[in-house]
Amino acid sequence: QVFLCVTSTLSMAAFRDHFVLEDLVEEMKKQSLALDFGPLQPDGQIAVRGSFPALRELREFLLFKAKSLSEEDKREGKSQQRLSRKLQEHRGATELRNSTGAAHRETEVVVLDTDIYHYMSSFLPKTFQANDVVISGVPDGDITTVCIESAGSRAGAALRVRRMIENSSVELQKVLRKERICLEEHSRGERQRYRQLCERLKALHPEVLVLPRDTHIDLVGTAARVLGFTEDLKR
Repeated sequence: QVFLCVTSTLSMAAFRDHFVLEDLVEEMKKQSLALDFGPLQPDGQIAVRGSFPALRELREFLLFKAKSLSEEDKREGKSQQRLSRKLQEHRGATELRNSTGAAHRETEVVVLDTDIYHYMSSFLPKTFQANDVVISGVPDGDITTVCIESAGSRAGAALRVRRMIENSSVELQKVLRKERICLEEHSRGERQRYRQLCERLKALHPEVLVLPRDTHIDLVGTAARVLGFTEDLKR
């Protein structure tokens, strides 16, 4: 199994007051021909499957839609309450900056395949370590959202870290492979034996990431490393 695509669940509820969601989904499908869309759920959620670049393009399209709605609300005078709240938040943030002397904050977000995120965290931990930034990852199924916040004096620090993470992810997608060992048809004792064997083999194959789950075990690494692990496991 190679890292060609992921599945993401989108919530369209925020657009319900401005669009007929079914029409918006149809527009999304025309905008993103490379993506596969699941059925629109009653709560406004929809599953979307495709490559990372295609999902990023869809994200930019939805952000543009949201920005257009915000500008329209301002023109029509519908956002007075929202504007007042933002002013209060801005005033509070300004007072906090003045009292603590904190520098300008920058925030960047990057979406990664969850298995690649775990691989990077285990074998390339310095990717998520940098001066003047705080990096946090939130796994959600097949994808993980990584938030990069900068409060230091160096302008553009968060952006540079985001680009570094994206570049590392792209390179790993080219060389990594995932092998899934299904355990659903095995008894509880057999599942435990597989997990114990994998734990012992980790010492012989330190370059392979072992991710045990309830119904399966995922192995992540280069094709040669994963093959060597699975052959030892079969023996």
